Amino acid sequence: MASVRSEVAGSIWKIEVAVGQKVAQGDALIIIESMKMEIPVEAPAGGTVTEIRVAEGDRIDEGAIVVVLG
Repeated sequence: MASVRSEVAGSIWKIEVAVGQKVAQGDALIIIESMKMEIPVEAPAGGTVTEIRVAEGDRIDEGAIVVVLG
């Protein structure tokens, strides 16, 4: 299991994946809006999305766990 964390604080603008979806390293998982910029949170490694811990519109802090990969 790998917890994917946000590198910035902001709002969840778009969720690009679903639970059960396979992803490759570098795939965009979540798009965060911060300081009027769209910042992708990318998969650090390939795997399967086992959990999404945020919803579109949520405000998050830097370091928040957004997705768990199995």
